[in-house]
Amino acid sequence: MESRLSAAELATAADPLVIALACAGDDGAFAEIVRRRQGRVRKFMVHLCRQSSLSDDLAQQAFLTAWRSLAQLREVAAFDAWLKRIMISTWIGELRRRKLKYAGEPAPEDFGSAQDGTAERMDLDAALATLPDEMRLCVVLAYNDGMSHSEIARATRLPLGTVKSNIARGAARLRDQLAGYAGD
Repeated sequence: MESRLSAAELATAADPLVIALACAGDDGAFAEIVRRRQGRVRKFMVHLCRQSSLSDDLAQQAFLTAWRSLAQLREVAAFDAWLKRIMISTWIGELRRRKLKYAGEPAPEDFGSAQDGTAERMDLDAALATLPDEMRLCVVLAYNDGMSHSEIARATRLPLGTVKSNIARGAARLRDQLAGYAGD
């Protein structure tokens, strides 16, 4: 379906309107959603896989799944939580398909601009790399995305106790590995 609004109008439109138009089959509105959220989705995937090209592929796969499933979205206000579940499912599916392990050293472009690529950020990402996949996912969702334990349990379909344990153990491991920054 052709866009009801021009690209310029979509670029300045409020999220609820753009999402509603996309749900109604407006291709241009969905393209605007992708433009607005692609950085966040890609960054989420980079935190988990540390592979630039793979994170791009997984982000694209998440958006493709969202596009195909858009009719299932019940409330416009729930879009971001719905997209987050798709992102998590995409990552878990990739883990199951390929039995992925964290890549070695990341490429500098995986960390965004020079302002974002500080030594602390790189050390944190390297420390995250040492966590098991499931633990890393729980830690990223809790600390990077601000999700509660129960939200993570629902999104990942892990038992609440497992989520709590993964976050507590993962945070403790990260604190131990990054203890040198305590004075900063």
